[in-house]
Amino acid sequence: MDAHLVDGTYELFRYFYAVPAAADVNGQEIGAVRGVLASVLSMMERGATHIGVATDHVVESFRNDLYPGYKTSEGVAPELLSQFPVLEEALEAMGVVVWPMVYFEADDALASAAGKAAQDERVSRVLICTPDKDLSQCVVGTRVVQLDRRRDILRDEAGVVAKFGVKPQSIPDYLAVVGDSADGFPGMPGWGAKAAALTLSQYPHLEDIPKDWREWHPSIRKARLLSESLFNAWEDALLFRTLATLRLDVPVFDTVQDLCWKGPRSNFEECCQQMKAPNLLARAKSAASTMKDR
Repeated sequence: MDAHLVDGTYELFRYFYAVPAAADVNGQEIGAVRGVLASVLSMMERGATHIGVATDHVVESFRNDLYPGYKTSEGVAPELLSQFPVLEEALEAMGVVVWPMVYFEADDALASAAGKAAQDERVSRVLICTPDKDLSQCVVGTRVVQLDRRRDILRDEAGVVAKFGVKPQSIPDYLAVVGDSADGFPGMPGWGAKAAALTLSQYPHLEDIPKDWREWHPSIRKARLLSESLFNAWEDALLFRTLATLRLDVPVFDTVQDLCWKGPRSNFEECCQQMKAPNLLARAKSAASTMKDR
């Protein structure tokens, strides 16, 4: 079996800006929710059987306690934020396992689920469904891969190296020096993507980089400037790497069979009525029937 792990936060943001606004019977905005539900249903219709969805129930996490500049919900449209609990409830009614994150982030849940699913010999492949570069650190060979469903791009370990110039295990170090504007930390001055790739392809982790720039590999240009930038702000670099490192200890499931989709729950009909989306109910029932016949 394949295990599909979906970044619900990415999907909700994606559909919020891609589909027209729509309200449920109570006036609650649910356009993006309906888009995500339809998208997840399409996965079942194409044969996905074991699915888990992670969401950021709140944007803030433990990382905000580590670094005051880390991303917050400030500036996020209220019409978007209000749809997170609606999406979580609707997915659960549809029979899908959901991990709503409060202390951790959705990315941490996906990383934890990927690591646990990969340990199960019944799982042939783990697909982390998100284009988020943070999740590239979880890729392992061709067994744990990243799937950008919107662009239909599958990225295995060779694909991560081709894109970033470093192996998956070096992604947190890469982000520490390059920075991540989406997450709110700046990286190290003077460190661009090319310099980071050249350096970390030779020295996989920050601790492996020689403190004497004259010992650096000759292919790395501006070694002196890069070295000064890194080692003059060493504690910042380590902090940024901590921010970029996904946690693997989030409680997600007991066994991968917990992710097996068995069809919508009885309350999904009422959920669809409230969202004025009877087509979602019909599709869910049809997909469940087809799955039973396999």
